Amino acid sequence: MTIRVLLADDQALLRGTFRLLIDTQPDMEVVAEASNGREALELARSQRADVVVMDIRMPEVDGIEAIRLIGQDEDLAGVKVLVLTTFEMDEFVVQALRAGASGFLGKGVEPAQLLDAIRLVAADEALLSPAATKGLIARFLAQPSPGNLAGGERLSTLTPREREVMTLVATGLSNDEIAERLFVTPVTVKTHANRAMAKLGARDRAQLVVIAYETGLVRAGEERS
Repeated sequence: MTIRVLLADDQALLRGTFRLLIDTQPDMEVVAEASNGREALELARSQRADVVVMDIRMPEVDGIEAIRLIGQDEDLAGVKVLVLTTFEMDEFVVQALRAGASGFLGKGVEPAQLLDAIRLVAADEALLSPAATKGLIARFLAQPSPGNLAGGERLSTLTPREREVMTLVATGLSNDEIAERLFVTPVTVKTHANRAMAKLGARDRAQLVVIAYETGLVRAGEERS
């Protein structure tokens, strides 16, 4: 299956560079380009994109608001957003993940890493930039959101195995790694993760990570190095 990619960035040169890179891949294609968040929302609908590579700071409608609007649109339920930003450590990255982004990378990322990230996000895997993970987690714990308490109460709806899988997802392990640790199959891991997402109202695995840290299920220092 070909991954349909939408590029959303206000820098035309950067979009063109990414298009050239992505279109060389046999398993993905750029279906449209947007220069602001409003265009990104409209094009995500009309072009049926699988993954939106989204800048945060754009004119008219910024990336964070665009991510929020995509997440609220039932017709775009399967669309994933990968944030690609210069501001890898600032508060906007936290806001983007809370709004519904599936992961983020800095714009200094290597070409191969960007391509791998698109594939990971399209496959419904959470992606947090390794270089920024510790700082990002610290921000989650230092800046609790109003929904933290409610999220903590909702954790009680999870089975012990669902909580265990959610914890391991949040510490950065893949399905295969979790399966090896728990002596189960990767399909079983994915099933438990999906059930946890459904119970907690999480859009995808990245939102499980957000809830895990914000509710204290996983604490700073427990992330995988």
